[in-house]
Amino acid sequence: MAPRMRLTAITLDCADPEALAAFYRRATGLEPHPASDGEFAGLIGEGGLFIGFQRVDDHRAPSWPGGAVPQQAHFDFEVDDLEEAEALLLELGAGKPEHQPGGDRWRVFTDPAGHPFCLTRAAGDVRE
Repeated sequence: MAPRMRLTAITLDCADPEALAAFYRRATGLEPHPASDGEFAGLIGEGGLFIGFQRVDDHRAPSWPGGAVPQQAHFDFEVDDLEEAEALLLELGAGKPEHQPGGDRWRVFTDPAGHPFCLTRAAGDVRE
């Protein structure tokens, strides 16, 4: 039998850890980790999940959907209202690529550092 493994942290490379942490904090409401220091910033999620952002010299933003620079990581967030969440994210500085493969089921965005992420409709949101 395999040992039990529990995901405890996800870390993204970026040029400005504090700015990227601030974007995700405003978008999700997650709490900042007290050990953020400029080279590394983090947020604490439900169940203790840690999302980290680490400074990388000469970071190149992913190019999605093209693969010249791979996406490196990808978050999926479930939201109660896709339209409301999209408006908030765009106001916070997210980008919305022209290519949207999810139709009305999900939408792809990019964070300020260029990492793609998706919003999906919550199970209770039955609008098409």
